[in-house]
Amino acid sequence: MYPLHRIHVKRELSSQEVSAGDTLSIRLSIHMDTIFPLFFLVIEDHITSSLQMKKYLLFPGFRKNLVVSQSFKEIPRGEHVFRYVRLKIGDPLGLIEREVNMSLEDRMIVYPTYEEIVYQPFSHQFDQGMTASDERVQRDTSMATGVREYQPGDRFSWINWKTSAKRNEMMVKEFEQRKSHDVYLLIDRFPDVHFEAIVSFTASLVYAILRKGAQVGFLSAGRNRVEFPILGGEGQLQRIFYHLATVKADSKRPLEQVLDVEKSLAQQNDQLLLVTAKLNKRLLEKASFYSQKGSVTIFLVKKKEEQAVQEEIRLKDTATSRGIRIQIVHEGQFSAAFSEVRSG
Repeated sequence: MYPLHRIHVKRELSSQEVSAGDTLSIRLSIHMDTIFPLFFLVIEDHITSSLQMKKYLLFPGFRKNLVVSQSFKEIPRGEHVFRYVRLKIGDPLGLIEREVNMSLEDRMIVYPTYEEIVYQPFSHQFDQGMTASDERVQRDTSMATGVREYQPGDRFSWINWKTSAKRNEMMVKEFEQRKSHDVYLLIDRFPDVHFEAIVSFTASLVYAILRKGAQVGFLSAGRNRVEFPILGGEGQLQRIFYHLATVKADSKRPLEQVLDVEKSLAQQNDQLLLVTAKLNKRLLEKASFYSQKGSVTIFLVKKKEEQAVQEEIRLKDTATSRGIRIQIVHEGQFSAAFSEVRSG
């Protein structure tokens, strides 16, 4: 006869958006409208993810308000959905028990961790453009394409004195302006023990590229195929990060087969960046096809103390002779990914 509908439960999350590895706190507040005493109350929060909420056995008695708190350390990347709270009550003799599932839905996104990277492109080509430098838009002052009238903000060195004298007005040189630096990124979703590190480095790379003012396209092919056209800005960052929060290593094709299937990549004239943990001869052969149209860089992701094997070193030398750059990056040391460019 106890009115279970008179029990109200409220869930509070410490944050709706966190990064993998952070700590999450969950607080359940239980309020009972009736003065009828309860001998015991079992409460369990159901979550559709790898998080496991403990069952709590409480002895309310005549108390109307109860609080249950729990913390999760090292929370995994993904989308965690809280569906309902299960309540169970009974009498002191254990003769009668009742339980009910109270609908109480919440969603929480756990984004991948990312490291601060100072992004620098590996090659400088005017057909691709270079906004990924210290200035978001640059002019090549060695390639004058014409003259125009002086405008406030023009540099003194740009003045064309000969033309200015002929026209009796101040004229400046018009230079070729570099286009936006476009990058196309492909992530390897073939099952591998390095997959979480691959996702983390990809997030770091995307964040660094977009923060520089460059534009990035993104392709993720597995059980589901997700593609983002080349765009820049905060919206692009949020879209890619949301996908990286939920992406799984569920591809049935290794990266070299994905390159073979994705014919649309052949139309890309941008810098192609591949993020993987496996390097083999077949992958280099496929990457060589794309290197004929633009620069190709393969980021080989390793564990923190893991070293490249002899075969990978040999393939790296082969890739260099074919115009493909192989960059080995280690978990926890992603900031060194472009150290060669800065030092060079």
